[in-house]
Amino acid sequence: GVVNGMMLEFDKSTLAPLGLVVSGDELLGKQVAIVDSGLEECMINFEEDGMDGADCADGSELPEDVKEQAVLVFDDDGVTVVQPNADGSYWRKIVRNKIARMKEKRREKAAIDFAQSHLPVRSEDEAREKIMSTWGPYKSTSGVAKSTGIEGKVYTS
Repeated sequence: GVVNGMMLEFDKSTLAPLGLVVSGDELLGKQVAIVDSGLEECMINFEEDGMDGADCADGSELPEDVKEQAVLVFDDDGVTVVQPNADGSYWRKIVRNKIARMKEKRREKAAIDFAQSHLPVRSEDEAREKIMSTWGPYKSTSGVAKSTGIEGKVYTS
């Protein structure tokens, strides 16, 4: 569903929000389409040799009455495919768990200690300024991705 300009995924049974699928700034001026994504292409012809349809066998075969679908966000400039997670959900799992964040903070502390003993810095604050971490879309150990956009386009929340 769309709430406050953001596309969110909700639990089917409780209708509780699961999380963000597409941020409001990514949806601004765009339309959303849900289309069949060609499940008929997964039909296997046993008369011919080859691996036809093997790319469709992911262990989560859909019942016959359910069609595979694609979620598309589009405007006149192009179409963005919203790819599902491995479990079939669409919400962006952009908050890392607390244990992972705690380990990251310990690594950063070790880097600060290293910087203080090996770099020309006079204080912990000065050492902290020399430390940089990388997490992909994550910008800090707070656990929240600051950008979910496509490379080259910056979307901040």
